[in-house]
This record gives sequence, structure tokens and C-alpha cells, in this order.
Amino acid sequence: MMTLKVYLSGEIHTDWRDRIIEGASGLDVSFSGPVTDHDASDDCGAAILGREENKFWHDHKGARLNAIRTRRGIGEADVVVVRFGDKYRQWNAAFDAGVASALGKSLIVLHGPEHQHALKEIDAAALVVAERPEQVVQILRYVLTGALP
Repeated sequence: MMTLKVYLSGEIHTDWRDRIIEGASGLDVSFSGPVTDHDASDDCGAAILGREENKFWHDHKGARLNAIRTRRGIGEADVVVVRFGDKYRQWNAAFDAGVASALGKSLIVLHGPEHQHALKEIDAAALVVAERPEQVVQILRYVLTGALP
């Protein structure tokens, strides 16, 4: 068996991460990802380094702090899964997919068919485009064991 390090990036408003982690129990996989508490992620810079009156600098501090975790997670990952959800414009997810691609990481993109056109360039950089978290679990199982569903 080979341990796979999988970084789970992208939307934070649904249970897709939990579904993948639960589905992969018993597989030799370790998971990491960004801070998924939206308020903590947005406010970490100001909470640690001091308040900012200007929203730009407030966001800038938080983004730079979060980048430390994101860079490490993507850099150490064997596989990067990037989920694009239905509700929000997830520029951070697109950025993470680009970083993973530039680093030569095995990239799995996860989104519904309604985003096929908008994400065509990101999909083209991915090794796999899936629609459901369960498909990601099946991909991980196949990669690790050779077993089909």
C-alpha cells in the first residue's frame, strides 16, 4: 500500500469533505485542507496581528496567513481535489487549482455540469473531473488498490 496525501480545497458550505473522508475510511489516505470556519479564515489576520480599519488590509492580512497553510498543504499533497460549489464565485478554488497544476500535482476537479463551460480551462488542466464526492472516493480506492466499484 502507498499512503496518499490528499488536499481538499474549495467551497466550504456543504459536506463534500466529510463525504470523501468518511467514504475513504479504511484506505491509506491522509487528508488536509484549508480552515473551513469562514469567520476564522476571514478574521485570522486581524485577530492575530491586530485590527485594521480598512477592509482591504483586514482581508490582506488574513489571506497571507491562510496562504501559509494552503501552500504547505498543496505542496505536500500527492493529490489535490478542488470543489467548485453552486453558490459562490470561488476565486480561491480556481487559484488553488492553478497552483496545483503548476506544481505538477495530480488534480481532481469536482463540480456539477452547470459549471462545465465556466471551468473548461481548469477542467483541461485536471487529470479527472468528477461530479460527486463518491466518485472521488472511488478514484482514490482505484488508485490505491486497483479495485473498481
